[in-house]
Amino acid sequence: MPSQVRSAAPAQVAAVYPIPPVSAPPCDQVEPSTIATLVLQDGSSYQGISFGAETKSISGECVFQTGMVGYPESLTDPSYRGQILVLTFPLVGNYGVPSRETMDPLLKDLPKYFESNEIHIAGLIVGQYSQDYSHYLATSSLGAWLKEYNIPAIYGIDTRAMTKKIRSQGVMLGKILFPTALVGPTVVPADEAWMNEYQNVDWVDPNERNLVAEVSLKEPKIYSPEPSTALMGPHGKPLRILAVDVGMKYNQIRCFVARGVEVKVVPWDYDFNADTDYDGLFISNGPGDPTMTKITIAHLTKALQIARTPIFGICLGHQLLALASGATTKKMKFGNRGHNIPCTDMISGRCYISSQNHGYAVDVASLPENFMELFVNANDGSNEGIMHKTLPIFSVQFHPESTPGPRDTEYLFDVFIKAVDDFRKTGTLKAITMPGGTKEAAAALNPRVSVRKVLVLGSGGLSIGQAGEFDYSGSQAIKALKEEGIYTVLINPNIATIQTSKGLADKVYFLPVTPEFVRKVILREKPDGIYVTFGGQTALSVGIKMKDEFAGLGVRVLGTPIETIIATEDREVFAQRMLSIGEKIAQAQTAVTVQEAIAAANEIGYPVICRAAFALGGLGSGFANNDEELAELTSRAFATSPQVLIERSMKGWKEIEYEVVRDCRDNCITVCNMENFDPLGIHTGDSIVVAPSQTLSDEDYNMLRTTAVNVIRHLGVVGECNIQYALNPFSKEYCIIEVNARLSRSSALA
Repeated sequence: MPSQVRSAAPAQVAAVYPIPPVSAPPCDQVEPSTIATLVLQDGSSYQGISFGAETKSISGECVFQTGMVGYPESLTDPSYRGQILVLTFPLVGNYGVPSRETMDPLLKDLPKYFESNEIHIAGLIVGQYSQDYSHYLATSSLGAWLKEYNIPAIYGIDTRAMTKKIRSQGVMLGKILFPTALVGPTVVPADEAWMNEYQNVDWVDPNERNLVAEVSLKEPKIYSPEPSTALMGPHGKPLRILAVDVGMKYNQIRCFVARGVEVKVVPWDYDFNADTDYDGLFISNGPGDPTMTKITIAHLTKALQIARTPIFGICLGHQLLALASGATTKKMKFGNRGHNIPCTDMISGRCYISSQNHGYAVDVASLPENFMELFVNANDGSNEGIMHKTLPIFSVQFHPESTPGPRDTEYLFDVFIKAVDDFRKTGTLKAITMPGGTKEAAAALNPRVSVRKVLVLGSGGLSIGQAGEFDYSGSQAIKALKEEGIYTVLINPNIATIQTSKGLADKVYFLPVTPEFVRKVILREKPDGIYVTFGGQTALSVGIKMKDEFAGLGVRVLGTPIETIIATEDREVFAQRMLSIGEKIAQAQTAVTVQEAIAAANEIGYPVICRAAFALGGLGSGFANNDEELAELTSRAFATSPQVLIERSMKGWKEIEYEVVRDCRDNCITVCNMENFDPLGIHTGDSIVVAPSQTLSDEDYNMLRTTAVNVIRHLGVVGECNIQYALNPFSKEYCIIEVNARLSRSSALA
């Protein structure tokens, strides 16, 4: 990854005309589009097609963000104040913008779907803008919403090239210029001849302003939990968190109030040391250079000296806490802005995927002796968190409240609230306790497996154009094993695959992937371990049939245990496992005869879907509208499977898939997700799929992502797996269809 160390400013490039748009407006657009120009401080310029406000030219700091969803939340995040935001995701606007009038049922007078009451970016740059949108909550297009807040936006810019420029040269100032014929005369003289037709403006560096003072609320405000959920303190009142608003996102308030604590939000310059009516101190996220917020730093310095309550900081709050402790901060070359950034817990060794938005970082080398590093960025090594060694004081650079982004680290609110609750009960301040144990304990619980020879069950006979992902997964597994110096044996009868290519596996047996031949190869080769999860359904079925033989043959099953594979393949066992953790599956019953299937369907009510267990590629599955259709369908299903699942039909719902990877130490990520072009009712193997999903909002996307991670952890999958959902297109109702304890197409696509 490119270094985040800032270098000298690049020299101005030779004057050239702007690069024209890389895309065109819609063919059916009647009115001509406005061509605006993005000008960067290095002298380069790019024309784009306007889809936002067209009232004036603007200037700001040009930064990029790598999130795939969540533009309504990002654009209303106060941390983006004064910045021209480049979204790297190529197609933006697909799911429109939700209602601005709908209020949050928990916070009453705050909007439900946004992170503040206004858009804070100075301008928006995207590759391609979708004027059509599809989502049941959408009330307008992205362009219409931007116009409401007078925010310019352009598309047709090569955002990949723009991102590479910022990564190599660092963040730089930019301008979005509009023609004088549209917005009026120029403000400052043109820098180049071509600018004479544009309204030019001065360069504006937002970091030179006190942006926090611009975005912070002006008067204190209290948000209370429902009485039934309130976490009461020994004083007979709900525990109160005093939250210093230095650019606070609304979801931070939601995360506290939903956990039963009262939140008193105060302005950035509020003297919280003079206020004794609170149980814990919280410092929010916010925009700009942290050293500009001198009043807050002074108050925090005194609070650290007094050490009266637990303290928790997020993002800018993290930087302010570090500065108050005596540490220093530094401006990063291009910062970290996105929803897929890995951070490692320095205590447990666990890695979490986080949401981030910052251009400054704490210099960990400058931390005082009584503080330690809590999290580190796994990409660039920058600091992501600190904690006091003896007091309940800690902070993180990333956003555990997400919105947008993954919810993996939301548990940090529980860590803080527990510290506050313990303090009020005991009267003693002590260092926070992080979940997950220590690195040493994790290593002892899950020691590295020592194997010298591994047998890989390959993809078997494949039809042209089908199941290529299993060839892909097996090939990648063999490459990884060879990198570890492990002798690799492959069974695969198909010579027309990558994994059977000369020089990949150390030895290849061109034999059918069946228990009989697998047994013979094991006896001949005497491997230490075997993988059954890289050959699709064929390999899984062999693993299940031979589960009681492996120990006697001296072979250890690597990756996902056979018991977990059975739990995902046996429809009844799977349903019970999901219900045990309160997850949503369709109303269903298992059957082993045609008569049982018909009885189940009559109890559930037609139409129903019949799913065959332990079957290849959906064989024997389909929809039935009456007893006759179901009898015919199940008769075919029982020819290939001993069991079927009869479940409520969700025909017409969206079908969504997530590819999940988990290791033996419980690090868990989603590699990719997919959205079927066709609604539920057409087998995924016969459908067009789009990766990643296109019509899921941030809440939809991360609701299903969080569920996927929880399910895979509960089942005990080790390695890759695929989870499929049915999602109601008119609500957030979803059902888990199935889990495949193996790789699927989404990993190959990713």
